[in-house]
Amino acid sequence: MRAAKAMNSTHHHAGILAVDDDARSLLALRELLSDESVKVVTATSADEALRCAQREDLAVILMDARMPGVDGFETARLMRERECSRHTPIIFLTGAYEDATSMIRGYEAGAVDYIVKPLVPAILKSKVAVFVELYRKNAALRASQQNLRALASHLQSVREEERIRIAREIHDELGQALTGLKMDLTWIVNRLPQSSIPLREKAQSMAALIDATLGSVRQLASRLRPEVLDRLGLAAAIDWQAGEFQRRSGIRCNVSLPAKALQLDEDRSTAAFRIFQELLTNVARHADATRVDVAVRIESDQLVLSVEDDGRGINGKAAGSAKSLGLLGIHERVLPFRGRVDISGAHGRGTAVKVTLPNRPEEDKDRWSPRRESS
Repeated sequence: MRAAKAMNSTHHHAGILAVDDDARSLLALRELLSDESVKVVTATSADEALRCAQREDLAVILMDARMPGVDGFETARLMRERECSRHTPIIFLTGAYEDATSMIRGYEAGAVDYIVKPLVPAILKSKVAVFVELYRKNAALRASQQNLRALASHLQSVREEERIRIAREIHDELGQALTGLKMDLTWIVNRLPQSSIPLREKAQSMAALIDATLGSVRQLASRLRPEVLDRLGLAAAIDWQAGEFQRRSGIRCNVSLPAKALQLDEDRSTAAFRIFQELLTNVARHADATRVDVAVRIESDQLVLSVEDDGRGINGKAAGSAKSLGLLGIHERVLPFRGRVDISGAHGRGTAVKVTLPNRPEEDKDRWSPRRESS
């Protein structure tokens, strides 16, 4: 819900929450700060302020430091503790009598400034304007980031659909053509005179070449889109890919799969399989490992994929680097499903990656990626 607000925030009023137990002060603040682009909401108590902060998307909070019952400092602390408006700047409105201890409490609760009463309208408006403008720029940036992620997710879907189409065309059309060619060649060989030894040897050479080409076609189609993923599901596809990885790289790959079949939709299965492929590619390129342990399981309605190697180990800087495009791609693949990626490693002790994908397709209507169209 917060994410949805962020995307549309540039089209709504910037919110300002004014908290004061004096109704006249709140009226004055509303008249002073409200305009066509700024919405001022008010609260006269801590409870009311907490409800407003939970409900509204705020640019700045104006908090009276001295209120009966729960004061402004405690109200601000409760806001941070309950994660409502956690990052919203707070300007405390105080009397000249505030001591250093109170001001420290305010800064610990998120204060960015203090304004001493009686308020000077011009000073208050200029300070508030700074945070309203910052809010608008941040909102525009968030909207831009989410649009880019939606585009990236859409491009991944389009690319996957194109891979499926090309793999099927290669497997069906080219594979069938080569099979037909071999059948025709066999027909010709069966009608050659027994004395035509050079022709028979040439035909055998051609048949061997056709067989090798058929093998390459099947391999190419599998790399584009493994047939086992669509026919037998994610667990079988991961087992097959691990076997292929071990055969090509020489790195021993141990796989632990759940006893029961994984009930996943196509999008999650594809995302998990492509993530697994990327993780194995990273191991082959960077880890210098001799063993990889793979585990797939369902925990609390979540798919958990773990890949651990005994290689050189990744450090925290490399794991979070923008240059680690493979890991960045993995993070982007899990975001539409509200998943997470946990990476840990130590020098000489290998790397462990844990990918968690919530298995709740009914929530996908709120995903960043646009609705996929059938090709």
